[in-house]
Amino acid sequence: MSQGPVLMWFRRDLRLADNPALLAAAADGRPVVPLFVLDETPGPRAPGAATLWWLDKSLAALGASLEAMGSKLILRRGEAAKVVAELAAETGAGKVVWSRAYDPATVARDTALKAELKARGLEAESFNGSLLIEPWTLKTGGGTPYRVFTPFWRAARPAIGEPEPEPAPERLAAPDAWPRSDRLADWGLHPRRPDWSGGFSGWRPGEAGAQALLSRFVDDHLDHYALGRDRPAMDGSSRLSPHLSWGEISPRQAYAATGASEKFRSELGWREFNHHLLFDQPDIAAVNVDHRFDTMEWRADEAGFEAWSRGRTGLPWVDAGMRQLWSEGFMHNRVRMAAASFLIKHLLIDWRRGERWFWDTLVDADPANNPGNWQWVAGSGRDAAPFFRVFNPVSQGERFDPEGDYVRRWVPELARLPAKYIHAPWTAPPLALAGAGLNLGRDYPLPIVDLSEGRNRALAAFRSL
Repeated sequence: MSQGPVLMWFRRDLRLADNPALLAAAADGRPVVPLFVLDETPGPRAPGAATLWWLDKSLAALGASLEAMGSKLILRRGEAAKVVAELAAETGAGKVVWSRAYDPATVARDTALKAELKARGLEAESFNGSLLIEPWTLKTGGGTPYRVFTPFWRAARPAIGEPEPEPAPERLAAPDAWPRSDRLADWGLHPRRPDWSGGFSGWRPGEAGAQALLSRFVDDHLDHYALGRDRPAMDGSSRLSPHLSWGEISPRQAYAATGASEKFRSELGWREFNHHLLFDQPDIAAVNVDHRFDTMEWRADEAGFEAWSRGRTGLPWVDAGMRQLWSEGFMHNRVRMAAASFLIKHLLIDWRRGERWFWDTLVDADPANNPGNWQWVAGSGRDAAPFFRVFNPVSQGERFDPEGDYVRRWVPELARLPAKYIHAPWTAPPLALAGAGLNLGRDYPLPIVDLSEGRNRALAAFRSL
C-alpha cells in the first residue's frame, strides 16, 4: 500500500461534520489533500446561475474552515475524473475518497475512475454522504422501486432508524507541499455585468450558516412547522434546501435534530423519494415518468411564459412567488406548487420549460427535487398529483395568505388594496381601486388567462391523452 497522501474529493458534500469520506480520510493518518473540481464538460447537468452564485460562497466558506484546521482546499477546473486521476499522480496519493452520487451517468463515471485508480495501485473508496438511505437498499416486495411515497416512507423509516451524526475531525494532517490551486475568483461564479444577486444577501452559504439556520429553525419554528410551512408570510419553513443541495448539512444531521416533527421528517423523506427516482430514471428533467404524457399537446405561448417568469400574470399569488424567486433565488414551497400548476395547467405550457427556469433561478435547484417536483405537479411523475388537480391561485392565496401580507411584500402595486380583493384585484369595485391608487391594466396587469377557461382547456387536454 502506498503511503502517499489521501485525496479527499469534495462534491455535493461541502462540510466537515458528518462527512463519512472526510472522516475516513482523517482517520487514515496520512496527509489529506482536499479537492473540489469544477466540471463543465458535457454530461451531468450543469448548475444554473443562481446555484453557481451559492457554490462560489460555499467553496469560500469551506476553504476558510479547512484553513482554520491547518488544511487547504485545492480548486481545479476540468473533466472531473481526469483531474482527480492527474492530481492523484501529481501528489503521489495512495488513496482517493469521495461521497457517492446516484444518477447513473455519474455512477458509471465514478465506477470507471475507481477501477482506473485501483489498477494503478491506489486505494479508492466512496461513501454515502448525501442520503438517509441508498436507493438500491429499498425496494418493494416484488423487487421494484416504490412508485408511491407513503409506502416508500413507511418502509424507509425503520431502515433509517435514529442516526447519530459524527462531529468534524479534530485535525487533518497536511502534506509537505501543497499542489497548485486555482483562485476561486477566477472561476467567475459570482454574476457580473449585471450583478443580479443583490437580493441574495439574506443567505449565508456554508456549513456554519447551515448549522445556524437549523438551530434557529428547531428553536423557533419546528413546533409550529405543520402550520407555518403553508404560510409564506410567516416564514415558518426551514429554508435548509440550498444547504442540503450542496451538502453543507447532511440529511442525517437535519433528521436527527428534528425528531419532534414527523411532518418535517417526512419532507426529508420526500427528498429521498426524488433522489431514488433519479437513480432509477436519470432523465427525469427531460422525459415524462408517465409516458402517457408524451402525447400531450403543449401550447407555444411565449407571451404567457414571459409574463409568468417576470411575475406579470395578473394573478397576485403567482406573481408574488415569481418575484420572490427573481429577487431571492427562492420561493416558498406552497407558492411553488401554485406557480408551477398555473404554468402547466392554466397556460398549458410544457412543464420542462418551467423546470428549466427554476433550475437557473433557484439557489436550491437540485437535480432530483427540481424535476421530480415539477413532474409531480404536472401529473406525469411518480406518486404525482393527478392532472385534474388544478391549483386555483385565488383560493390558494386566500387560504394561505388571508391578510395578503405575502402579496403586499412582493407585489407592492397592490399594497393598499383591502385583503378582501388582494388575491383577485379585478373583482374590486372602482371605489376600492381608487382608494388603493390602482389602475388595473396600467399599474398592475389584468389576468392573462381566465382561470375557468384555462382549467377547462387543461382538463380537455388531459382527457385527450
